[in-house]
Amino acid sequence: MGYTAGFLIQKRKDKWEELKSIEFDKMFRNAVAIEMTENEPLRNEIVAHPELLIELVFVVVDKNKKTRPFFLNDVQQEFMQTLNRSIEDFHEGRLTEISILVLKGRQQGFTTLVTAYQLACSIISHNFEGFTLADESGNAEAIFENKAKFPYSQLPEALKPTEKFNNRRQLLFSKLNSSWAVDTATKHVGRSRTINFFHGSECAFWKDGISPIQGALGEALTRDCIKIYESTANGYNDYQKMWDSGVHINCFYEWWKTKEYRIEFPSDEAREEFLAFISSRNDWINERLQWLQNEKHLDAEQLYWYWNKYEKYLDKDLIKQEYPCTPKEAFLLSGKNVFDTGKILIRLENIPKPMKVGYFVYDYDGIKITNIKWQNDNNGYIRIYQVPNTPMITKYCIGGDTAGEGSDYFTGHVLDARTGVQVATLKHQFDADQYTRQMYCLGKYYKDALIGIEANFDSYPIKELQRLGYHNQYVREAVDTYTGKKEKRFGFKTTSLTRPTIISRLVAIVRDDTDSINDKDTLEELLTIVKNEQGRIEAPEGGHDDQMMGLAIAHEIREQVVFINDPIRMDPYYGFNIQQKQTPKQDYGEKIVII
Repeated sequence: MGYTAGFLIQKRKDKWEELKSIEFDKMFRNAVAIEMTENEPLRNEIVAHPELLIELVFVVVDKNKKTRPFFLNDVQQEFMQTLNRSIEDFHEGRLTEISILVLKGRQQGFTTLVTAYQLACSIISHNFEGFTLADESGNAEAIFENKAKFPYSQLPEALKPTEKFNNRRQLLFSKLNSSWAVDTATKHVGRSRTINFFHGSECAFWKDGISPIQGALGEALTRDCIKIYESTANGYNDYQKMWDSGVHINCFYEWWKTKEYRIEFPSDEAREEFLAFISSRNDWINERLQWLQNEKHLDAEQLYWYWNKYEKYLDKDLIKQEYPCTPKEAFLLSGKNVFDTGKILIRLENIPKPMKVGYFVYDYDGIKITNIKWQNDNNGYIRIYQVPNTPMITKYCIGGDTAGEGSDYFTGHVLDARTGVQVATLKHQFDADQYTRQMYCLGKYYKDALIGIEANFDSYPIKELQRLGYHNQYVREAVDTYTGKKEKRFGFKTTSLTRPTIISRLVAIVRDDTDSINDKDTLEELLTIVKNEQGRIEAPEGGHDDQMMGLAIAHEIREQVVFINDPIRMDPYYGFNIQQKQTPKQDYGEKIVII
């Protein structure tokens, strides 16, 4: 009975741990090669799982520039499980294509692994064509020389097919009709190929973006092509859009999954001093360390490693991109984010689920809205986090932002006007009349809430609410351009003066009272908001800021809500008396039927 791959791999690991001798390992690899020529079940096992060949006979140059056996680390093993499961699902018809995105921290070994896997496929399979694209020429050369050509040169001679190197950075095995090549990502790359394994290395940094290169590859990728896009994040670009699209298999690997990312303390005293230091301050890094300790249960040595990395960066925000703790953090634009990303990310970890999701249905005769009912629908566009409270305790306000030029969403944010807690949200790409009617129903449900809708782009919702008889709209002072007199007008006007003011107030609320924001979509949008080169606060190209503006307007109009006989507590942002936050147990809104 011949040896199995698992048995031989474990033997190789044991001998390496015992001897740490690359010369002995070379003899072991030669013995494995002989075993493979005589052991057909072993060969079949390797053909089915090429990663086994890597751990059996491949070597790698480690971070200390030492040649050692290529044993998969924990993160690489987890990735291989995902890849093998995806291949199985594809062949069983549960997947229509294999497209995997790997979002990673620095130096977790994915380029090395995927290159070795393609090399293994090319020397054990007929008609295999693997292709890697790197972000720049120097990296393409390094991948070819260090991660493909050198490991291939160290293989036992018995395992090397007849090869041909050429100046296109390619390994070509003519008798097997198999090959692997690496090139630089450009708009016209990949034509005249038939590729059944594609690897995009550091694709978030491709100069021309991902979309043009996918177009250039065109029909080169076979229907069963395995596609792997791996990269550290580079802000909100094509890679981030792919990640959020929901059509790929997303793989995120936190830095702490790499075991060597830890530093031992010189003494027990130093360890205790560091742990005391973590809880002694409230700046960003200490709050992050506390979160990693309490929520992610990292040990002191891992925390110490992370802190040392942070301390070495001149631009401290780089730690979020290079060693991210969540996918959202990985995509943040370092140093340009307006809102407190650390607080938002912590809030996202503990976000509540909506009590209800759906929309309102109603009768409308062209003049008025009657018979309002709530329709539960998991795909609905209104999320309710707290139902209306008793009439004597709570009043509400709703801030709204209309779609601009058809590209954005209509939004609405319902706040408990005393506490500022976000109790409901609306987000959809309506026609303006549909939006107005949903806002009317939402206002009625929340006890005739004060509604303030942005008046800049489309005044239709404001005028329509008035026509429908909604009596509680936000009123602003405006100067009549003809008479010069101040007039009262409905709706919130965003200007070069009011916009930075309401956003600055929202920045303070996010920083100091993050738990008042309950909606996941809102928080995730706030993560993307940046300050551009001209100092304007906005969404990045292709992004949206309508959730931000709707919430900012809602907080701005709170001070116009009328309160009578309130219990006393001072609101830090507005100065009027408010009551302690409560979670209502009953639905005390306008009598609206739930269907």
